[in-house]
Amino acid sequence: MINVFIVDDHPLVVEGLKSLLYGMDDIQIVATAANAFEAFEILQKVNIDIAFLDINLPDVNGIELCKKIKGKWPNIKCIALTTSNERTIIGRMMQNGAVGYLMKSSSKDELIRAIRQVYEGGYFMNVTMSEPVVDRSLTVPFLTRREKEVLGLIADGMTNVEIADKLFVSPTTIKTHRENLLMKFGVSNTASLIKVAAQQGLLEE
Repeated sequence: MINVFIVDDHPLVVEGLKSLLYGMDDIQIVATAANAFEAFEILQKVNIDIAFLDINLPDVNGIELCKKIKGKWPNIKCIALTTSNERTIIGRMMQNGAVGYLMKSSSKDELIRAIRQVYEGGYFMNVTMSEPVVDRSLTVPFLTRREKEVLGLIADGMTNVEIADKLFVSPTTIKTHRENLLMKFGVSNTASLIKVAAQQGLLEE
């Protein structure tokens, strides 16, 4: 069972999420909080797998709360819950350890997919962003050795199947790596991924 925690000061949002997830066989909402202070009280007592964090909280904003949670409970996976699709906010959430970014207008299917995907170690983002404006002075996301390898092969124009054959893994594994890279760089397509990676010097020999 995946234990979900919701931190949001809007009762309608909380009740809506409860309604959407009611009766799920593998997901349960174990606690809710209206602010960061309440959230920390609960986190010390309840076993949490995934925490949904509203960006605009009345005391500490969701961006800072995410950083604090990851610092004290690194195994908890944080997902931003918001109405904002601003690239700077998304980037700051990711830098502070979030592994998901979910719009409050999301459907039930998207909500469930986000929970399951993040719980299994992936990333999730359903926000449409404009073309990024970045430079090499911006924070470069941490990439694993395998992610760097996949990034280079993507930049070479190889498909998921071709990369999978070259690295002796499944296309599904490469698809996950590609999605993780898009999420870490805060972009929505491969072209933007390559552009940002190149501007940050990650594709240089």
